[in-house]
Amino acid sequence: MKKRTVKVSDKMQKGYRYELIEPAGRNFHPNFKPELTPKEMLALGVFGGKYMTDCRKEFPKSWYVRAKLSPAHHDDALNFFHKRASQPLSVWRKKGWINEAHDPRGWFQWYCRYYMGRRLPGEDERQIQRWKAIRRHISQIKKNCRPKDLTCRPTQRQAVLHWAYDSRKM
Repeated sequence: MKKRTVKVSDKMQKGYRYELIEPAGRNFHPNFKPELTPKEMLALGVFGGKYMTDCRKEFPKSWYVRAKLSPAHHDDALNFFHKRASQPLSVWRKKGWINEAHDPRGWFQWYCRYYMGRRLPGEDERQIQRWKAIRRHISQIKKNCRPKDLTCRPTQRQAVLHWAYDSRKM
């Protein structure tokens, strides 16, 4: 695969560049097996539609064909489970979960760029560890809900969707 440089210019990053060194959607770390693609996540409704509304030029147009977006404000009605299941970016920053230099929007931005083929040694491993830690929520859903009972723990199910786990199948 020929390397390609992506130039970013959106509300949160200007002049940021990264290289795509892997084919899109392939050659993931062996411990990273997301169940949903970024395109599927956007179509299912994640982050109240507010996420990634100003960076369409960076990602494939196909990701936005069925995406549920709300450029003006967070809208829980756009979320698959119609529940607010995310904390404000300010909380993520305060807890040190954000890598401001590379992904100022957080985990999902990292995942979108990783999916497209960017690799960042060290940061990739950190984000994959964070992704794996969400399994505790999956365990709670499985322990407390009948299989595929989407009315059980809808906020927790929505949160799991935000991390590329398909909670509709649990």
